[in-house]
Amino acid sequence: MREFHYDQTYRSLLTPEIVSLVAQIHEYKGEQNLFIEANSDALTRLLDVAKIQSTEASNKIEGIYTSDERLKKIILAKTMPQNRNEEEIAGYRDVLATIHDSHDYIPPRPSMILQLHRDLYKFSGKSMAGAYKSSDNVIEEQNAQGNTFIRFQSVAAWETTESVERICAALEEAGKKTDFDPLLLIPVFILDFHCIHPFHDGNGRMSRLLTLLLLYRAGYIVGKYISIEKWIETSKETYYETLQQSSTGWHEAANDYLPFVRYLLGVIVAVYRDFASRVQYLTTSGFSKPERIREIIQGTLGTITKTEIMQRCPDVSQITIQRALNDLLKNNDIIKIGGGRYTSYTWNREKE
Repeated sequence: MREFHYDQTYRSLLTPEIVSLVAQIHEYKGEQNLFIEANSDALTRLLDVAKIQSTEASNKIEGIYTSDERLKKIILAKTMPQNRNEEEIAGYRDVLATIHDSHDYIPPRPSMILQLHRDLYKFSGKSMAGAYKSSDNVIEEQNAQGNTFIRFQSVAAWETTESVERICAALEEAGKKTDFDPLLLIPVFILDFHCIHPFHDGNGRMSRLLTLLLLYRAGYIVGKYISIEKWIETSKETYYETLQQSSTGWHEAANDYLPFVRYLLGVIVAVYRDFASRVQYLTTSGFSKPERIREIIQGTLGTITKTEIMQRCPDVSQITIQRALNDLLKNNDIIKIGGGRYTSYTWNREKE
């Protein structure tokens, strides 16, 4: 059975590139904490948007969908799920809320992981909810031609319980070392969780929920306000590529954690930058709401959609944003591209 030595793995990850990414995240974390203390009320809408995006994106990665209208109603608990997809979306919503509200009281132990998995399927009534796999499974993938192939042979069912216990113990032991940064331990743990693949279903979504849990417990709470799952979903190909690269040779303890660690730290940096950008527009003094929208479009290279503007200005109503867009179009300040749901806008730089 595979052994886990996180202290050795940790030291192998201390490359200049990784150290630089960690330093950037530390800096962003300090800036975020200062902003949250001074502007907690301004973040309420940002938090609501992140909940919707996180629930949608993490399920979308696994091919679980519903309509935008139904999604919002489910996340706001204004309706009951009507089919299997909506049951799984509602379950993710509730586990996400539990992690948001109670992360300090959820240590990463096998019993807690099983309880979170149980709650992920609370609306479906599946017998496998909250239980490890009882038969061997494999991680499959589809190529561009639609052909399915085995990407990774996960841990055998009979080894699963002890394997999860071992990675939890390894994480706890390494976490006691004051000179070990949890930012490096978290992706190592998540990669091992992926390779163990402890459940019959829900492993991908559980891995992303555990990522949030571990980040929050380490004080990195940016995922509450900017969806980490959304950033993973938009870079899904790289996500799977780095999982593949870092899992090769895993059973023999000969795998290289670096690709996945680099990827996940890069996502966290991107999320913090996104947070800083949105905060800038939330706190810009002396700017009216239409002026903020103007600044956002002018400061965007390429195109931007109304939805993206709404995400950056969660305190501005859709009607106000549309009115501002109409005025900017009328003055020829911006250019409209496409139509319908594919409409986007870009700043008219020829006018400058």
